[in-house]
Amino acid sequence: MTRGGFGRGQGKNIFIFLLDSARVLTQSRAVQTNLVVQGRSLGPAELQQLKHLLESHPEWSRYRLSRELCLLWNWRAPHGQLKDMAARTLLLKLEERGHICLPQKRRPSPNRMRHKQLQPVAHATQPITDPLAQLRPLQVKELSQSPEALPLYDWLLHQYHYLSYASTVGMNLKYLVCDYRGRPLSCLLFGSAAWKCDARDQFIGWTATQRQTHLQQITNNTRLLVLPWVRVPQLASHVLSLVLRRLRQDWQIKYAQPLRLVETFVDTSRFAGTCYRAANWLDLGQTTGRTRQDQAHRLAVAPKRVWVYPLEPEFRRHLCG
Repeated sequence: MTRGGFGRGQGKNIFIFLLDSARVLTQSRAVQTNLVVQGRSLGPAELQQLKHLLESHPEWSRYRLSRELCLLWNWRAPHGQLKDMAARTLLLKLEERGHICLPQKRRPSPNRMRHKQLQPVAHATQPITDPLAQLRPLQVKELSQSPEALPLYDWLLHQYHYLSYASTVGMNLKYLVCDYRGRPLSCLLFGSAAWKCDARDQFIGWTATQRQTHLQQITNNTRLLVLPWVRVPQLASHVLSLVLRRLRQDWQIKYAQPLRLVETFVDTSRFAGTCYRAANWLDLGQTTGRTRQDQAHRLAVAPKRVWVYPLEPEFRRHLCG
């Protein structure tokens, strides 16, 4: 035994153990400081920038902080708008994980869309039961290009869709479909894709990193409404086909970026998804019944049927690139 109480062999083993422990601790700290939050990879430099902002400007509101963070990181949507809502969500998630401490809320969120009050718009509700051939050619209006129809579209979705509607955030396309006489028949909304969906992700075959990189090349058909007084066989599948023919081009015009795949989730307690099948969408099976808010695996929502529609033959190569 040595004076310290350990033999030479034991001392060497303890020294190696301590080195290994230090290495594991260093790697653990590196993993913890290289986070992926809200689709962004945050390393020590980004976290230090954020903490410096908080310490240097304690008088800033959360709203001001999120906008300054977007300017610092040049975090913008493809059309140039600051992604301050995404930045605010990132800040909240970092606070939940104990990385930062945000200033106290001063007033309700300034997000004007959250508190948007829709105004009724007069519209005819006489039954439309003509055969589809007698209503054609249908008029498909993409409402960023035809904004005069937006108030009617908003009100129809709000009033007649079973999920209702108030507003949307993030990248989206809105369509109002009318018959050749201009009578409204259907409303469609395409918005942000689901962050995770096992059936879809397995179908694409991408990794988590590839999903984070390319998720904005997928859109979700979050609303499909045929107005309740319109009773026309094959109308819904025909409307879907018409819109899908122009969806990629409209997305490119509005956001200057490609679109590869469309998804939707059908509540099978209400609908069979027949119109999607007739429009050649692919049935991928059911969701697990969890949502992105279900961090503790406790929330349960009704499983939905997952349908997708590839917009190009080589969509997998681009999404997994």
